[in-house]
Amino acid sequence: MASIALFIFIALYFINAGYGMLFDKKWGITLPSKIGWSIMEMVVFFIMFILWFFSSRKLEIVPFLFFIFFELHYFQRSFIYPLLMKGNSRMPIGIMSMAILFNILNGYMQGEWIFYLAPADLYTKHWLQTPQFISGTAIFFLGMFINIQSDHVIRNLRKPGDTNHYLPQKGLYKYVTSANYLGEIIEWTGFAILTWSWSGLVFAWWTFANLVPRANALYHKYEKMFGKEKVGTRKRIFPFIY
Repeated sequence: MASIALFIFIALYFINAGYGMLFDKKWGITLPSKIGWSIMEMVVFFIMFILWFFSSRKLEIVPFLFFIFFELHYFQRSFIYPLLMKGNSRMPIGIMSMAILFNILNGYMQGEWIFYLAPADLYTKHWLQTPQFISGTAIFFLGMFINIQSDHVIRNLRKPGDTNHYLPQKGLYKYVTSANYLGEIIEWTGFAILTWSWSGLVFAWWTFANLVPRANALYHKYEKMFGKEKVGTRKRIFPFIY
């Protein structure tokens, strides 16, 4: 999984995934973005639920908290985020299918480690007092807040019936053009820390490998649409850095 992420990271600097602002008809048959987002995200929500439900560790406090944190994110992405989407944008089925494949593999990887493969004496109640859990949890929810707040900013750029694109200005968009992606990277970095696991680290790396090149593509899209002067000193995804 880590090796594939490296390949994806490099490839996405040359190939734009054709959805959202970078939508491209060459990616083939499409469906409404609301449906595409819901389907591809709910897959991992239910995979994690099944792995948790059939685990003998499901009522242990630390694995249960990991489960709740993970499911909170994907409940929002599967059932709330799509309903809040405005407009009639479309998503290529090919993009949705690749996301489903990743979510199946990643959901299995996270759930299998937390509920089945982790040493039985690792995630005891004493884990709640570790620096990893405390700092990782704070980072996780900070990232979730940034991600949701940034999505809110983007969603409210348009008035009803408006199909134009605008340069977001509020929140962390004052500093980067992809604040929502920054939030998601922070979120899963927090999850990697609070679980202190290779599976969590691979997920954080995948998030970075997928979103950093896309943030770069969106940055150049904004420059083309609005001009370099309008984009100003904003960075792509990491304030003051890149």
